[in-house]
Amino acid sequence: MENFEFLIKDYDGYARAGLIKTAHGRINTPVFMPVGTLGSVKSVFPSDLIKLKIEIILANTYHLMLRPGEDLIKKMGGLNKFMNWEKPILTDSGGFQIWSLSKLREITEQGINFMSHIDGKKYQLSPEKAITIQQKLNSTISMVLDECTEHPATYKRTKESMELTIRWAERSKKKFSKRKGFGLFGIVQGGMYKDLRKFCSKELTNFNFDGYAIGGLSVGENHLEMIEVLDDTLENLKIEKPRYLMGVGRPIDIIKSVEKGVDMFDCVLPTRFGRNGRAFTTYGEINLRNSKFRYDSSPLDKNIDCYVSKSFSKSYIHHLTKSNEILSSMILSLHNIAFYKKMMSEIRESILKKKFRKIKNRYLKYHENHQKT
Repeated sequence: MENFEFLIKDYDGYARAGLIKTAHGRINTPVFMPVGTLGSVKSVFPSDLIKLKIEIILANTYHLMLRPGEDLIKKMGGLNKFMNWEKPILTDSGGFQIWSLSKLREITEQGINFMSHIDGKKYQLSPEKAITIQQKLNSTISMVLDECTEHPATYKRTKESMELTIRWAERSKKKFSKRKGFGLFGIVQGGMYKDLRKFCSKELTNFNFDGYAIGGLSVGENHLEMIEVLDDTLENLKIEKPRYLMGVGRPIDIIKSVEKGVDMFDCVLPTRFGRNGRAFTTYGEINLRNSKFRYDSSPLDKNIDCYVSKSFSKSYIHHLTKSNEILSSMILSLHNIAFYKKMMSEIRESILKKKFRKIKNRYLKYHENHQKT
């Protein structure tokens, strides 16, 4: 079993190609992590992810603690065995999900008191409990518990929240039991305020986490605001640790973030779009519900080496989508993940060959107009 380690292979400007070594396998970066919130990437078999050479997926502490529960998963041998996935798994700590889903929550120094969005049952999630749950899940990469602030938020509110996140991060680090090949990431908060982002970044680096995530984005800010916050954060993070931009997943956002030195991404868009009849393609996003595809005999994307991308016509998928057939969700979700895998592989290869700008311009040509749709 290897030690948890991040190696930078090469740079093209600030964009970098790297390798993360873990207990469950190696991860080539930059990498996009398909979201498997409940231990399942929606509409996609794990075996199909393996065929696409997906190297890591994301699951969620909040959802798994509610159902089926971390103790059951531990009894079943951990999340990898439970869902038949041998490769790395990163688990979010649950702070964002409580913020976005729980109708009644109370933030205290101790942790978060909240009601389940499923049945209204009351829970408390502390930094220590979040770590305990993730260790019971046997997560390859665990995340500290943080507080995500709303957007917009006042400076005072954001500062207090950021300071709480730092205190929680320290408690999370103390609770985390270091094991060979397993890692713990800190999460930078601070809203849209440059000085708060800078302060939080510097404070978290003092704890020497295995990696650093940029949180508190994709909460309502525009693209320009997101990029500015990214600049303010990255310049204060150690270059020798992996950097993870949480919940951001439009191709334009990924491309421009990689350009600034981000290594890891996750987002629900590939499978969410798939369930709603939308596909990412080489030539931009398309909506298969549109009547113009009724007589279109061409495949989804002949440039993507995936069975579903080449085997079904747009006409057929249009029919499935309009008929609300489950197969439509399965085809489009798998295709979208294949698109993201191809995009990330091409980005990585372009960095190694010092041709990142060429790939950037090609993708932005077709995807830049979709950033707000």
